[in-house]
Amino acid sequence: MHNVKIKTEHLLLRPLIVADANEVFEWVSDERVSRYMVYTTYTSIEQVREWLAFVEKDTSTYNFGFERLSDGKLIGSGDIGTDSKNGYWRFGYNLRYDCWGNGYATEAAKAMIEYVRKKFGATHFVSSHAEKNLASGHVMEKCGLHFVGYGDFQKLDASCKMRSMVYEGEF
Repeated sequence: MHNVKIKTEHLLLRPLIVADANEVFEWVSDERVSRYMVYTTYTSIEQVREWLAFVEKDTSTYNFGFERLSDGKLIGSGDIGTDSKNGYWRFGYNLRYDCWGNGYATEAAKAMIEYVRKKFGATHFVSSHAEKNLASGHVMEKCGLHFVGYGDFQKLDASCKMRSMVYEGEF
């Protein structure tokens, strides 16, 4: 686990831990949130605990919980790590449905990008979203990325395939 904490205007990006399971379950069990994500909708706290146990041990990427500073509520998560195919830094994010449209995803993504830019001198970034999730594309554009093409998006259990939109940025 990386023990990195990043404070932004409205958020504290901090490591996710197994003790976060109940709060994480609030959004990973919500079909409105999971429909555009690679994971299938979680149906039990135990599934969330298993995922968080993996995340706690994962040193290949930076996994963050997004904690709202105003009330200490964990409202989402995200990660950033290198893409072994091209050396770009790949990032993603996931927020509670009731927190959509408040700028939190953009604020968190920009903070993750800035962190690896400063720490590692990272200059190339890539992210993608399910084609129908246009709001996520707006977040990527606000982070300085631009649309470069279409790809394929598949749930981890292969239950659903969708077309994705791929964004890249170099700065």
